[in-house]
Amino acid sequence: MLILDTILNIIFPVNCISCGKKDSDLCLKCLSDSPSAERESANWIFPLFDYRHPPIKKSIWLLKYKGKKRLASVFAEIIYDKILEELSELSVMSNFREPILIPIPLSKKRYRERSYNQAELICKKLIEINNLRHGVDWKLEKDILIKIKETEHQANIKERRDRLKNLSDSFAVKNPELIKNKNIILIDDVLTTGATLTEAKKILKQNGARKIIAFTVAH
Repeated sequence: MLILDTILNIIFPVNCISCGKKDSDLCLKCLSDSPSAERESANWIFPLFDYRHPPIKKSIWLLKYKGKKRLASVFAEIIYDKILEELSELSVMSNFREPILIPIPLSKKRYRERSYNQAELICKKLIEINNLRHGVDWKLEKDILIKIKETEHQANIKERRDRLKNLSDSFAVKNPELIKNKNIILIDDVLTTGATLTEAKKILKQNGARKIIAFTVAH
């Protein structure tokens, strides 16, 4: 895979969309220097960057719709450090130990169209990073939370109440015994109003999850 990536980079050069540096769609320095998310969000949701910052917005679009899967690794590097920062406090204050990492799922139709779930890609990279660093005692469960209803794109809906209605009863949980009394970390790419994460949290809690927090690349 490394050899193939090297050959592809020679044929199709990759440059950072922000600074132009070679070999990365968005280099870690430019990502780290991007403005933090400052818009208000629920206290259990931790967005990292301001989605209005052009390189952030473009890089998420490239990952989500243009198959630039390498960006999942870049985002995961930053999210991982943020997770460790929050867990250092939560593990003591809220007994938030041995969490389960769960990506926000796509509907079957949307998954077929895209052939991958960007949130799941980020989760897989988080696990790889964690294994290399011998870090958090956690595991990935990508098939517990499923999306059972095709919904309108949230970005196309302006009113929060309509976003919540759009997502109502759109998620379900398989094998609820796997999350009973377990702590959950939800991962998604973009936080807008929080309706998606709120609905996901609701169904997980209804099925026995203990404490739930979430991290997103941007807001």
